[in-house]
Amino acid sequence: MSSGQTRRFVSRLTRNTLALILAGGRGSRLKHLTLWRAKPAVPFGGKFRIIDFPLSNCLNSGIRSIGVLTQYKAHSLIQHIHRGWNFLRGEFGEFVELLPAQQRIEATWYEGTADAVYQNLDIIRNHRPDFVLILAGDHIYKMDYGPMIAEHVKRAADMTVGCIEVELERATAFGVMTVDNDNRVIEFQEKPAQPQPMPGRTDVALASMGIYVFNTEFLYQMLIQDSDDEDSTHDFGKDIIPRVIASNKVVAYPFRDEETGKQAYWRDVGTVDAFWEANLELIGITPELNLYDSQWPIWTYQEQLPPAKFVFDDDDRRGMAVDSMVSGGCIISGAVVRHSLLFSNVKVHAHAALQDTVVLPNVHIGEGCRITRAVIDKGCKVPPNTIIGEDPKADAERFHVSSGGVVLVTPEMLGQELHHVR
Repeated sequence: MSSGQTRRFVSRLTRNTLALILAGGRGSRLKHLTLWRAKPAVPFGGKFRIIDFPLSNCLNSGIRSIGVLTQYKAHSLIQHIHRGWNFLRGEFGEFVELLPAQQRIEATWYEGTADAVYQNLDIIRNHRPDFVLILAGDHIYKMDYGPMIAEHVKRAADMTVGCIEVELERATAFGVMTVDNDNRVIEFQEKPAQPQPMPGRTDVALASMGIYVFNTEFLYQMLIQDSDDEDSTHDFGKDIIPRVIASNKVVAYPFRDEETGKQAYWRDVGTVDAFWEANLELIGITPELNLYDSQWPIWTYQEQLPPAKFVFDDDDRRGMAVDSMVSGGCIISGAVVRHSLLFSNVKVHAHAALQDTVVLPNVHIGEGCRITRAVIDKGCKVPPNTIIGEDPKADAERFHVSSGGVVLVTPEMLGQELHHVR
């Protein structure tokens, strides 16, 4: 098949695919960052939110029928999607639909990943897709889903699972697949104590990315069976996959870079340390995640903001940022920012110094502050002369200090109530 024929073949498949993004998770390992927002709504990369990455992957892959399943504290997520993802044309069958837990089938909230999809079966049937692509809404990566769906069809699979190679010691936190030499899944274990290495390797295991392709009718059958099972936790990893591999064809699809064939970039930013590290990786000269790739843009909602500004050039008061990313609306006023990432509308005042710090939107850093190895949450107003990241004991008394020594600061920790619940 020629490259042109291949592209047309893949485009027909993606056009008839419905993507469902599971975005209802709380993300409790991110601690206070998810106190008032769902994990997919957490800001990332200077101007994006985590949900923008799977959504952009869908659009760039030619998938324009998308449902986003929400549940936990979804207001900011829903608001973001309304503002930034309403440009698709419904008359052409293009949409991003929000699917909150509506208790449409049963009088319960979503009880698991499989149950979340099951509770929207009537909506899925109404769209009549040939394939259903199920995605996690809380990972950072760029992936063309077209080749995965094409491989699913080529292999005549009932279900295809996207997977990455993970070091054995880290694989205990994932769903791990045992595969034969043809990448057919023959065993699946959710977070095993002793993960099985992949064929031909002793150091890595195949871990599920939480990405699944289903033939639609087969998905219906599996979800209905699972719903009738009183012993099920109604989860794809714990229940659906182990049930189907014995009697159906489940294929693993390794996620690799198309040019090099090596493991592609994928991050689970599910802890404060991982979130901090993944953001600061973007500052590098040639980071693994290229946000400047015009061939694979990451779409988002963004305010109309003025350019970043750096003011004062006195010897003792010079506004500057070195080895950093600074977003629109920021003003660095006689302060020094080094190896840090500033989201939009951040104001850093005179004689302040930031090092290795991730600052979320609408933050004010007061005069004379010294902040090192920290994450400053949206809306914080850090008082003048505050010192963060130099005395772990003092930091722990006021803020959250991660196992890796990263200090997380939220408005509530500073006595600033942005969310009034009474």
